[in-house]
Amino acid sequence: MPDSTDARLVSDREGVGREVRAAGPLMGQLSAPVTAREPWLTAALNHGAAHRWVGRPLAVVVDGSPGGPPLAAAFLRVRRRGPLAVLELLGQSVGPLPGGRPTARLLARDDDAAESLAAGIAALLGSLRGPVSLRLAGLPLGDPTARALAARLPTSVLANTRSSRLVDDLDGVGAVERSRDARMLERVLPVALDVQPDRHARDFLRVAARLHAALGQLEVAVLGAPARPRALLLSLVVGDDRWPWWGTGPGLREEMGAPLVGLSVPARGWPPLARSGGR
Repeated sequence: MPDSTDARLVSDREGVGREVRAAGPLMGQLSAPVTAREPWLTAALNHGAAHRWVGRPLAVVVDGSPGGPPLAAAFLRVRRRGPLAVLELLGQSVGPLPGGRPTARLLARDDDAAESLAAGIAALLGSLRGPVSLRLAGLPLGDPTARALAARLPTSVLANTRSSRLVDDLDGVGAVERSRDARMLERVLPVALDVQPDRHARDFLRVAARLHAALGQLEVAVLGAPARPRALLLSLVVGDDRWPWWGTGPGLREEMGAPLVGLSVPARGWPPLARSGGR
C-alpha cells in the first residue's frame, strides 16, 4: 500500500492556489463538476481571504511526473471551534451550492493514487493539534479516496444522503431573457443579494457569480424587467452542461436529485485507536 510520504502538504493560501491551477488537467480528465474546478475553488479561496472565520486552506498532493499535473489532490480547509479542529473540503461550508448532484471531488487518477491521497489526508489529521473531526460532504458514490480513507480510520462513517435539484420551468411561466453577458449579471445581482438572507452567503454568491460570468460560465435567466424581475435564475454552464444554481420566483421548483456521499469521523485525538480484535 502506498505510504503517506507519497503525498505532500501545502498549507499557505498562495500555494494552495497554485496547486488548484496545476490540478486543472486532472479535473478535466476526471470530469470534475464545476464546483470542484479552478474557478469555483478560487472563489472559495478569495472568500476565505476576506472571512478568516471560514478557516485555513490546505492541499494534499500526490505529484506526477515533473512539470505534469498531479496524480491526486485534495483541497481542504481546517476550521477551529475553540480547541476542536474540523477538517472539511474547500468550499464545503460556503454557499449557496447548486444541488442535485455531487459538488465535490477527491481527485485521483487511479486507485493507487487514491490510496496515496488517503494516506496523506490521514497523516494530515494526525498532525493537527487537539481533538480533530473529519467532515467531508458532497462526494459521488464509489469515490475511491473516500473508500480508502474510511479503511484507514476505524471510527469513520460513510453515509449516503439524497440531494435535491433546482428545476428550471421558467419558460412555462412567461417570456424569459437568457444571457451569459456579465453586464446582465450586474443588472440583476442587487436583486439576488437582497433576496439572500445570510451575509456570508451573499458575499460568496457575489464573488462566485462574477468570476464565472467573467469566464462565460454563468447564464442569467430573467422573467420580467431585470431591475424588478418576477423570477431570476443563475445557472453554471461548462460546455453543454447547464446546472441551475440559485434562483427565486415562480417557474422554479425542486425535485429529488442524485445521492451524495459523506465521510465523517467524530472528534477525538489522533491517531485513532486500532479496531479491537485478536490477531
